[in-house]
Amino acid sequence: MPHDITRLHHVGHVVSDMAQAIALYRRLGFHVPPPSVPALAPRGGAAPEPFGAANTHADLSRSFVELVTPVQPGNTAGLPPDARIVPLQVPPEKVPLVLSRIKATSAQLAGWRDRFEGLHILMFSSSDIDSTGSRLTAAGVEHGEVNTVGRPVETPNGMRTEPVRYLEIDGAPEGRVGVVADLDPEFQDTRHLDHPNGARDLVEAVLCIPDEQLPLVRERYARYLGRPISTEGPVTLVTEADLRELLPGEAAPALPALVACTVAVPDINRVRALLAESGLPVRETARGELFVPAEGALGAALIFRES
Repeated sequence: MPHDITRLHHVGHVVSDMAQAIALYRRLGFHVPPPSVPALAPRGGAAPEPFGAANTHADLSRSFVELVTPVQPGNTAGLPPDARIVPLQVPPEKVPLVLSRIKATSAQLAGWRDRFEGLHILMFSSSDIDSTGSRLTAAGVEHGEVNTVGRPVETPNGMRTEPVRYLEIDGAPEGRVGVVADLDPEFQDTRHLDHPNGARDLVEAVLCIPDEQLPLVRERYARYLGRPISTEGPVTLVTEADLRELLPGEAAPALPALVACTVAVPDINRVRALLAESGLPVRETARGELFVPAEGALGAALIFRES
């Protein structure tokens, strides 16, 4: 029987300063467009104010790495000057509800950022999100219902809205964990995939957990994925000792924590040269891959795997 979850959809890197994060990811060899931030008038007759969260993506062939930061109402500190303000079109009677939901999301992001700057979002990709929801329910995994939101996408013919269907799993202490429907092929030609580092796909997230919790977390993720955890990904579970062995010099900022992610590249020598030119610190994993340590990448180690 085919599995409904076979890969990662995206990871989310929560940062304090979006301009700094974009500059870093560009030095890492990614094409990263300016961020978007929603804006809404807090009351009738008032000017729209940016608020909630600003985000942007390093898009890959079937996945992406998200950069996201909380934004206080009207405060654009830490955003680059070319940030795109997106006014939300909301009926007046629904403004309070939308405001409360986005403020709650912003507060959650701020809490994660205050815990540590780094990876706090892990979303898997599903070929059939409705079946995934049913399977998770049958497996005793509590989650929100499948929701649909619209993501503004800039196309050659102007702005369009890409439907995004997703569910969030309840109670994951490592952050926001959930499942998103596979990326819509109709919008693939709007994605910037020509990264200087050649990155093609997001293939692994590394989760560090306390030793005594390893069996429970392994079982929990097996229920999420519908199969036993494999060394082939998309999630690698490590203890603190395992982490030190896999990524020499790394230590988890808290437990549990998403400590690293891995992108597939066609030419590791190209990546090595790019990172050297950028002046970024580079180490080697126990598997022989290159990685930029968390201390040089805003709290999230980035692994490059030749594939």
